[in-house]
Amino acid sequence: MRGTQIAALTAGHPAGLTDALNLVAGVDAALTRGLARVGEEDATALAGLAGALATTPLANLVAEAVDKIISGSGTQEYVAALAGARSAVLGAVHDALLGQVDVALGRSRAPWAPVPADVSGEVSPALAGVRAWLSEVAVTGWRGVDHELVAGAGSAVEAALAVPELRRLAVLLDGLAAELRACVPVAVMSQVPQHRWVDLWSRGVLLAQDGAVDAPLGVDERVSGRLLPLAVDVHEHDTAVQIQVHALLEPADGGSPRLVRTAVGAAKVDSIVGPALWRLLPAQPVLLAALAQRRGVVVADVPMRGADVHWHDDRAQLDEPVDPFAAARVLLPDALAAAPHPLDRHPAGIAEPVLIEGYAVSDQEGGLTVELDGHRIAVAVDRLPSCGPLTPELVAASSACLGLLRWDAGRWLLQPAAVQATVKRKVVPVHTGDWACGVTDAKVAKADAKAGDAVTVLRERAGRLLRR
Repeated sequence: MRGTQIAALTAGHPAGLTDALNLVAGVDAALTRGLARVGEEDATALAGLAGALATTPLANLVAEAVDKIISGSGTQEYVAALAGARSAVLGAVHDALLGQVDVALGRSRAPWAPVPADVSGEVSPALAGVRAWLSEVAVTGWRGVDHELVAGAGSAVEAALAVPELRRLAVLLDGLAAELRACVPVAVMSQVPQHRWVDLWSRGVLLAQDGAVDAPLGVDERVSGRLLPLAVDVHEHDTAVQIQVHALLEPADGGSPRLVRTAVGAAKVDSIVGPALWRLLPAQPVLLAALAQRRGVVVADVPMRGADVHWHDDRAQLDEPVDPFAAARVLLPDALAAAPHPLDRHPAGIAEPVLIEGYAVSDQEGGLTVELDGHRIAVAVDRLPSCGPLTPELVAASSACLGLLRWDAGRWLLQPAAVQATVKRKVVPVHTGDWACGVTDAKVAKADAKAGDAVTVLRERAGRLLRR
């Protein structure tokens, strides 16, 4: 990434972006107060949403839903239309921002290939339960959430967890319920994280529609080749963790390199944090070894949908050591990226791998910034995970960074995933995944051992309960 590319990103926002985000903010405020009591301000916001989609295929559906909601009818059908409309606006924002990235970086991107949804006539009881709870939340509003409403999510989560295809939805619902439970009574909160909660709510509503679960898990193709990990992104919540690996795929048939990602995850409790997170993934030894040892992986006949490779550890073999910085330097500029799944089209979901070298780091009042050829971009050090060795100090001492471009709070940010930093007058590479097979820092390892292995203890206690 060059200074001129940073300048192209930070020069200005795509046309209409501010208006679109203001529109979404109005809808979020309406959902905070609840659809059971739509006032004049909320009615105006909902009508604005319908107007914004007046020239789209959703026009009639959204207009009817908004009219019914304003008149006091908050049925599941109309609530789903509202969630879809809001997601469509944010999807347009996402596309405009991603287009800005592709133009700035000169990145080629394959279009999304739609697959017809397989919608059967049967109504899933698990999905029906989820839709009912999410609709009740929307009608009540965040300010009206109490213990009784949060408790109602329990049966919906349990039913969804029993269906393997609904695990993603179940984890999302469980996480949202956990956040709400921690904030009850929401009515006394000085400030409600309405944008985050409505993001989770609307995604849950869309995933709970009949036929939606097949789309994220569908398969377009099967691929074989050499996978070269570039960046590791850790998504951590009190109830779950996901390790997402951004990588380059060199196809076995000799085609052009492709920019892909793969992810593995696990359920957890809030006491499992830091390096212990890696111990939640014992079924992925090949992937963890590849990250810790910085090695390539040969994969054979793995399913792939868009940019997402569905990881199968039994179809992967460790390959030769790979320098991720060298791989990015040679292959990343010409790698073909893929359009994200339609349900993932959200500004917060943008995470584009980039390599930036030869910069200077400065500590401004708002945090660290990277400057190259007179152009600056902020560094998202608050996104550095606790399970890896990367620290703000190492980032500040670095001169090369493999990171992810992200959009947050109206600006572009660089999230470091690996750096080449000067430590004791030596340039050393440090990667987020370096501790995937165990902590390599003596001080951290000692502190970790002193704290005890929470994963082992909890598994032992769970085993005792199951044996009773």
